[in-house]
Amino acid sequence: MSPDKLDETIAQGLRRAAAPALDHPPRPLAQKLGAILWPSFFAAGVATMLFFAFVDPLALRDISLPHLPISREAGYTIAFFLFWAATASSSLFTWILLRPASRFNAPLRD
Repeated sequence: MSPDKLDETIAQGLRRAAAPALDHPPRPLAQKLGAILWPSFFAAGVATMLFFAFVDPLALRDISLPHLPISREAGYTIAFFLFWAATASSSLFTWILLRPASRFNAPLRD
């Protein structure tokens, strides 16, 4: 093996050793979805309870959509799913921001 080839092989080995390792192994999809959906489900439940402690769904319907026959239970359900979508998007955005950069950024070349 020529000295130039040996130097290149050593340099490649050093670059691989210096490359940052992943912070943790990739997680299964079920674990990723659970980490996003479960906290947002809980937060949506709390937000729904707090919101409807002060607001009557029928009064809200009369103000916003008086022509639709929405029951009190349907108002609770619609609001819960809206709160869940809002808190799930917040959890998803947090998860996106907290992913390790080493998975998406290629190592710098010399």
